[in-house]
Amino acid sequence: MNEYDFTLKFDLDSPSQDPEIYVDQLYEAGCDDALIGLGKRGEISLNFVREATSAKAAISRAIADVKQGIPNACFVEATPDLVSLTDVAHLIGCSRQNVRKLIVENRPVSPAPIYQGQVAIWHLADILSWLQREKGYEVDESLLAVAEATRGLNLLRQWQRLSLDWQGEEAKSWLISA
Repeated sequence: MNEYDFTLKFDLDSPSQDPEIYVDQLYEAGCDDALIGLGKRGEISLNFVREATSAKAAISRAIADVKQGIPNACFVEATPDLVSLTDVAHLIGCSRQNVRKLIVENRPVSPAPIYQGQVAIWHLADILSWLQREKGYEVDESLLAVAEATRGLNLLRQWQRLSLDWQGEEAKSWLISA
């Protein structure tokens, strides 16, 4: 069994609800391996360090445990997933400038950002796997596994939010050709 570190964020069914009322319920539901964040009314975050056979199994079980403790909680996001260059630099132990240089000098084979604004954003899994595969960086395998699992879960959640018009075969063929 490996240990996986990830965070799950949920909306509660009432924005004015104080999430502190759920702490004992979450503990009893199996979330005794989570640090519970109660910063905003109507929201709750849980940072898990969970042992499991895979990152996907750890995250799936954690979501089920949260839903058992708070049945009306609505899953929002799993992290780590979306990152800036500064985040990547922190995770791999080098400077932001070093990560930027690696990505810029290796275009077009380096991972493309998913958002290019004032601060560009990447999926952590894309950056870590590229650094490991192409640049020989030693990457924590459990971090990479969590990043891949959270990317998949978050993308699935976004797909569910799309209208049915965008989920049909025509949309799939459009995405493939884009």
